[in-house]
Amino acid sequence: MNADRRYVAVAAIVGIFVLVQLGALALVEPFKSAGFQDVQNPSDPTNSLLYVGAILVATVVMLGAFRYGGDRVIRAVLVFSSGYLSFYVFAVLVPAAPLPGLAALAPAVALAALVTGALWFYPEWYVIDAAGVVMGAGAAGLFGINFGILPALVLLVVLAVYDAISVYGTEHMLTLAEGVMDLKVPVVLVVPLTLSYSFLDESPEAGGSDDGDEDDTAVADGGQASGNEAGGDGTDEGGNASEEGDEADPERDAFFIGLGDAVMPAVLIASAGFFAPVGVSSLVPGIALTLPALTAMVGTNLGLLALMYFVMQGRAHAGLPLLNGGAIGGYLVGALAAGIPLVQALGLAPYL
Repeated sequence: MNADRRYVAVAAIVGIFVLVQLGALALVEPFKSAGFQDVQNPSDPTNSLLYVGAILVATVVMLGAFRYGGDRVIRAVLVFSSGYLSFYVFAVLVPAAPLPGLAALAPAVALAALVTGALWFYPEWYVIDAAGVVMGAGAAGLFGINFGILPALVLLVVLAVYDAISVYGTEHMLTLAEGVMDLKVPVVLVVPLTLSYSFLDESPEAGGSDDGDEDDTAVADGGQASGNEAGGDGTDEGGNASEEGDEADPERDAFFIGLGDAVMPAVLIASAGFFAPVGVSSLVPGIALTLPALTAMVGTNLGLLALMYFVMQGRAHAGLPLLNGGAIGGYLVGALAAGIPLVQALGLAPYL
């Protein structure tokens, strides 16, 4: 495989992450104005623990469904959820129709239905990636206005630890990742390395490869994707990132990365923009890009580059420790540079 193609693919992955991050920052104020802030106290750290509990329950349910043949049900739920989340984004971005009541939301409903239909009937890689960017920005923006700084930090730390345990310890993410990959839904982003690549042609029986002699490499975290399902020689089965053999496989078709890897650090980025203290203003008109949010973006993408480096060296790593760690470190650097006291930057001021 030409090294230039891998670098282009890495640049594309970074571009997707940046789109999700900027999209989340652009959506936080419209989401707040639309009344999408549902929690009464966004600074309550128990909000994060409830969400982590929901993730654990969902993981158990999905593993059970894959084991007992409920794949189509899971796919239907995920595709419907994709359309539903897309509706939130379109509802604040698309001008309302000149109709009374709920009928004014008809354009947003139509676009969300288009996303749902495209994912169900034609889940090609570019359809999945486009839907993933919309979903990722929407999810991060919604969490960003509902999770204050402390809950966002707690969420990122707990999920980074959980990701590491699930990859290096229990390895239960492998089964979940393989099942999700076969569903062809936008919980996995796909970045092809060849112009002829088609995600629609992927065969579960062939381990996700167009050609039985070619293995795909997966870069995946947060329980979203895994390496070659067939377990080809040298394939990492720890669940997150792998390259076949002692050297990078020259016949790899695509990189895969979990959408959760893009969303989770973007939650802190959105929160850092939305909950900025008085006196810390946006660097760019129209989006909540404060200095702490910007440095959190930089830290996240540095963590992403480190992850991709390890992957291309043939090393397996859980992604969220690097991504979330980069986001947290970058955020703290920016917060201190903006003159925010450390206690306030950590969201601990109300408790001291």
